Amino acid sequence: MPFSADSAETLALKALGWLAGNDELLPVFLGSTGASESDLREQAADPAFLGSVLDFLTMDDAWVMAFCDSLGIAYEIPMQARMALPGGAQVHWT
Repeated sequence: MPFSADSAETLALKALGWLAGNDELLPVFLGSTGASESDLREQAADPAFLGSVLDFLTMDDAWVMAFCDSLGIAYEIPMQARMALPGGAQVHWT
């Protein structure tokens, strides 16, 4: 089922909240993105930033599983949502 941009942004905001509440993973996210904690608040409405949140989350299966288990959603949902945000379209090389 394709995601609308609004529902993808909502899921990404939930992922951002989940990351912000994870004392071990938040510093990894901040370090890998170069974002500060104030950037999280300031850019939370930016669809491109929310896409980067889902990009980060989907880098590790364990993170995806923990996030999805916390919401009770299927493991493929974050990637489906990512594809609905800027820069998330699948590239077809053929």
